[in-house]
Amino acid sequence: MLNISPIPAFSDNYIWLLRRQGSDLVAVVDPGDAAPVLQMLSNNQLALGAVLITHHHGDHIGGVQALKKAFPAAVIYGPAREGIAGVTHPVGEGDMVSLPGLGVDLRVMDVPGHTAGHVAYYGEGVLFCGDTLFAAGCGRVFDGTMADLSASLERIAQLPAETLIYCAHEYTLDNLGFAEWVEPESEAVRQRLEETKGLRANNQPAVPSRLALELETNPFLRTQVPGVVQMAQKQAGRTLADRAAVFELLRSWKDREYD
Repeated sequence: MLNISPIPAFSDNYIWLLRRQGSDLVAVVDPGDAAPVLQMLSNNQLALGAVLITHHHGDHIGGVQALKKAFPAAVIYGPAREGIAGVTHPVGEGDMVSLPGLGVDLRVMDVPGHTAGHVAYYGEGVLFCGDTLFAAGCGRVFDGTMADLSASLERIAQLPAETLIYCAHEYTLDNLGFAEWVEPESEAVRQRLEETKGLRANNQPAVPSRLALELETNPFLRTQVPGVVQMAQKQAGRTLADRAAVFELLRSWKDREYD
C-alpha cells in the first residue's frame, strides 16, 4: 500500500513523501527545502528515487539541487514548459511517470493558471496539484491567466469524487473564511470550518481532502452553483456570462478584499 505523509517546510508548505512498505526508495513532491527531506530520509534510512515538481516557484523547487547532489540517481520530473534547472525528465499532458521502488505510475495533467506551465500528477486515487487547487481554495494567478486557471479547476472537478487532493500549502482555515463570505448559509462550509479548527488546534494537517468535499465547500469549484453565481454577480454589479467570469470575479474579490 502506498503511504503518503507530509514533511512540513517553511511556515505553511507541505512536501509530500511517498513510500511503500518493504522498499527503502521513496519519492517527494515539490521539495522547496532540502533540509527537512534529508533529515527525514536519514532518520528512516531511506533513499530518494524520484522528485515530482509541479511548477517553478522557489518554495517548490528550492531543494532540488541539494537533493540531486545527495542522490545522483534520483529521477527529477517537472513541467516541460517551465525550464526548471535540475529536471531530468520534462513532462506534460498525458505523460506517465514511474516512481522507482514504489510500483506507481502517475499521469501528468497540464493545469496552467497559477503559473503558465503548472502540472499535476494523478493516479492511485490521488492528485498532487501543487498550487492549482487548495483545500477550500485555489492558487493566485501569477504568470498564467484567470481563464486558464478556471479551465484547469473544471478539469480537476471531473476526476472521481473520491480522489484525495494533496495540495502544497496549509491555507485551509483562511480559505474556508472566504468560502463563508461566498456562501454564508452553507452548513457544509460551517461544518468543515469547525472540523478544520479542531485539526489545526491540535497541529494536524487539514489536507489531503476528498474532491467530493471540495465540490461541496470550495467556491472556486462551485462557479456554476446558483447561490455562488448570485453572490458573484452581486459583487460585480452585473450579469456574469459564464463559469470563467464567475471564477475571475471570485478570485479577484479574494485577492482584493480577503487575502
